[in-house]
Amino acid sequence: MNVLGIIASAVAALFITVVLAKGVRRTALRSGIGREPGARPSRAGVVRRLGGATVVIGVGTAAAAGSALGAAGDGGRAVTGLLAGAGIVAVLGLVHDVRPLGVPLRMAVQTAAATLAVCLAGLSPVAGVLSVIWIVLVTQAFALLDTSDGALATVGAVTAAGLLACAALDGRSGPALLTAALLAGLIGFLLHNWHPARIRPGASASLFTGFVLASSGALIHAAAPPERAAWAALPVLATVALADTALVLASRRRASRPLLQDGGDHITHRLRRIRVTVPGTAVVLGLWAGVAVTIGTLVYAGVLHPALALVPPVGSALAVLALLRIPAYVAPPRTGTRRPAHGTPAPPKPPAPAAAEPARTPAGRPTVPPPPTGRPAVGATADRS
Repeated sequence: MNVLGIIASAVAALFITVVLAKGVRRTALRSGIGREPGARPSRAGVVRRLGGATVVIGVGTAAAAGSALGAAGDGGRAVTGLLAGAGIVAVLGLVHDVRPLGVPLRMAVQTAAATLAVCLAGLSPVAGVLSVIWIVLVTQAFALLDTSDGALATVGAVTAAGLLACAALDGRSGPALLTAALLAGLIGFLLHNWHPARIRPGASASLFTGFVLASSGALIHAAAPPERAAWAALPVLATVALADTALVLASRRRASRPLLQDGGDHITHRLRRIRVTVPGTAVVLGLWAGVAVTIGTLVYAGVLHPALALVPPVGSALAVLALLRIPAYVAPPRTGTRRPAHGTPAPPKPPAPAAAEPARTPAGRPTVPPPPTGRPAVGATADRS
């Protein structure tokens, strides 16, 4: 494994992402992009698609250059296919940020991109079909994590670190190059995405991150030696993203809400409802992912028994059940009076107050009240104490 080439690619990804993110932030603030007309410029008011493009360009350029220089070793073809598929879903996310696309079209494009990556990786038909399903599922799960400042970048960086460790154990240069570049790029992006976020990943970077992580995991699993418990260890690394997706689907199903409609029912939203700060939310998700990644990596390395790989999914399931008890959908306040039940007569309306009879003079003419200034009217005598 070309360690120096992988490290150089990671450093390049970090540098490119930081420079591009800083330039995007300055350009957006100067041109007034992302602010409401007449409103003051916001530090987090940068267009999402511009922030996501920095991760895609930084990681993609560094990984492609490293692969061209031989850092991917024998996995150059697989790296090329994976980057091609990741670029397709990144463009899909960029278009979706500008003009929202339908779910069937997005799923079709993601499936085609995953199929391209699997075919160029040379997997068997059965492993290829399972890998396509896994890539599409994990990609969409990571796309749903972009709900709070720093959440996606933190979970993605922790997951990439676990995959990098698994690839390094077997000397797999291709997956190691991709995960190292993604890890460095997300760290560089996190410098501008931490609360208060100056730029945001959007659908472009979130889909790109999920696709690279899922595809790298599929490549590592396909080439893992028989003694590795890859079937039990690698799925654990995506525990947080899958738990968030399960929470959203279960919550909307219980509330009889559309499953594909956006709402404030993710893990980050529920943590905010119990007074966890925005940086604290990112830290909680990072620790959650860190525990799952550590256990999964140790199981893959053979340090822990494969049965212990059940600990993160079981713990995440209990966490999802606890988070479901936090209300996510606030009913709008009721206005007006309550309508009576069917068959119940409506209560009688109170009679309108009778108009007061104006005072009259001895001659029968109505008197004129004094003006509201407190002074006696003209022609009248004021009372004195």
